[in-house]
Amino acid sequence: MAKRADRPVSIPPAEVPARRYPDLHEHLERLEREGLLIRIKEPVDKDQEMHPLVRWQFRGGIKEKDRKAFLFERPVDAQGKTYDIPVAIGVLAANRKIYGIGLGADPAKVNDLWAEARANPIAPIEIPSEAAPVHEISFAGEELKTGGQGLDGIPVP
Repeated sequence: MAKRADRPVSIPPAEVPARRYPDLHEHLERLEREGLLIRIKEPVDKDQEMHPLVRWQFRGGIKEKDRKAFLFERPVDAQGKTYDIPVAIGVLAANRKIYGIGLGADPAKVNDLWAEARANPIAPIEIPSEAAPVHEISFAGEELKTGGQGLDGIPVP
């Protein structure tokens, strides 16, 4: 099981850069409000069922404008192992509207937005590595070799 880092990882409030975009939870809520998220509460086998279900919408003749994002709330593996981490697929760009929502832009203006971004790049905001939220959960050393740990502990389809 993943563990939280032993060291503090929060950044003092005065040093936290203002976020200019929604986090994933806010993005999923917006997709749901727009009718673009299919939330699946039943167990779905990540190894045998998840990708064929999602692939069907891309290869099965569903028009791009009708494609949806999926949130699998109870992934399991082929051996019946359950995961406490949901799996989100297609939530960034299953269709142009979803992509536009993620960018906070009118889907018809996405190409112009990217052209503007390439022409006027924004410098990154750096924070100390030890304070980065990415370090909140970590796998290290021997725990990566233990059955059910490392990538086996994450519902990677």
